[in-house]
Amino acid sequence: GIIIFKWLSSLSIKMKLFVRSENMIEKYFLDYGEKHPGVVKEYKEEWGAYLLKVADKMFVLLGEDKEKKSIISLKCDPELAIQLRGEYDEIVPGYYLNKVHWNSIDLHGKLEKEKIEKLIDHSYELVFKSLTKKKQKEILENV
Repeated sequence: GIIIFKWLSSLSIKMKLFVRSENMIEKYFLDYGEKHPGVVKEYKEEWGAYLLKVADKMFVLLGEDKEKKSIISLKCDPELAIQLRGEYDEIVPGYYLNKVHWNSIDLHGKLEKEKIEKLIDHSYELVFKSLTKKKQKEILENV
């Protein structure tokens, strides 16, 4: 009985650490995306997801897929999106998004942190460049 109790206690501690580290990964990428000029973070309760927006246009959606895996969805150039899906198992067409312009990435796959950061940068740049020159200037002046 004591051995089983110790094993269960140990398992419980490991599970708490796993959950905490999962939240740390999500927080890391949200914080990274928020560092870009003019970014606003919001939580969309009905989606159970965080959004990062610039000038009210979303460039990051961070939530879970139907298997409850943490995913980050990012806007992507359509040709690059297809190429990335072919190169990395962790990258799939955007979950509940336009599959031509969005990719979703499993945050607990083998894709290195720096690659995800570059894809966040790319997503931000696509949305930022779609803004009017006036809006871009406004954002950059308020940095």
